[in-house]
Amino acid sequence: MKRVCVFCGSSNGVRPVYAAAARALGRALAERKIGLVYGGGCVGLIGTLAEAVLEENGKVVGVIPQALVERELAHHGVSELIIVQSMHERKAKMAEFADAFIAMPGGYGTLEEFSEIITWAQLGLHRKPSGILNVDGYYDPLLLLFDRAVSEGFLRPAYRRLVIQEKDPGRLLDLLERCVLPPAEKWIERDES
Repeated sequence: MKRVCVFCGSSNGVRPVYAAAARALGRALAERKIGLVYGGGCVGLIGTLAEAVLEENGKVVGVIPQALVERELAHHGVSELIIVQSMHERKAKMAEFADAFIAMPGGYGTLEEFSEIITWAQLGLHRKPSGILNVDGYYDPLLLLFDRAVSEGFLRPAYRRLVIQEKDPGRLLDLLERCVLPPAEKWIERDES
């Protein structure tokens, strides 16, 4: 695992535990010499995470749409800043560069990006592990929803296992590195997506 893409909030949230978790994950990535791929911003948890990696001399690749650069939200101190034209291009580029994915606490954008990544895994468009850093139980309701989707017949149990969850950043990275994805029924070919 050379690079991990992390999705998280452009806000810090109301409790300091979220920023502390972002700093801990950033340090853990840098200590393992795993590069960070992220949305390229300088605010909120995303900025805190990037700064933590950089402070430990780690590598950070930011991918940000031009519209957000114009709003002065880009982090110009990262190892590499890639400016794209759209959010769709941003997600595709981040997925291309990453070997695994992590969702930290965040809002609609975080949920949307992470959901798309696990959907791509379900469809067989990539074979990269995905995990949730479940800071202080933040994602407990979402994990219960995933379990309910299985019990109600909307999600196969094998696909539920596409999402690893852990509350400790180091243990989550260990799990992602050792992850063997369940066989995916290939519904479409990559060039059809």
